[in-house]
Amino acid sequence: MQIYLRAKDKVFINGAVIKADRKVSLELLNDATFLLENHVLQKEDATTPFKQLYFIVQMMLMDPSSVEQTKVIFKDMVAGLLESLTNRSLIEGVKDIDVSVSSGKAFPALKLIRELYPIEEAILNTEASGVLSDVAAQAAMVAKGLAKEKT
Repeated sequence: MQIYLRAKDKVFINGAVIKADRKVSLELLNDATFLLENHVLQKEDATTPFKQLYFIVQMMLMDPSSVEQTKVIFKDMVAGLLESLTNRSLIEGVKDIDVSVSSGKAFPALKLIRELYPIEEAILNTEASGVLSDVAAQAAMVAKGLAKEKT
């Protein structure tokens, strides 16, 4: 597997952080877990359920010494998602992610999670606009009530 890095790029390989001082190509000659810096999600950016799931799986790759503890958190998150989700694509996606992580394939699981972001975003936007619509409707009713009181 070839990894191409630009100057100052970072890559996480088997829990170690490697920073390139110049443009470089790395060839991994054996099986290694790695994560490119541009795929790393910061804790404060894990603001949706699927971004939180991504962060949990990412921690399995970045901190191999705590994989077993992180898997417990992952399993709890998966159970919670499967219990609360209604969208068939998201449910099937979570099941695929669970299979991937359970078989030791955390990196492909990250890709699967990223592929579900647009569906999650569309649902969250729809729910948010529904909430905003409800708030706007309530505000309009209050405004009408105030207008009636003035007449």
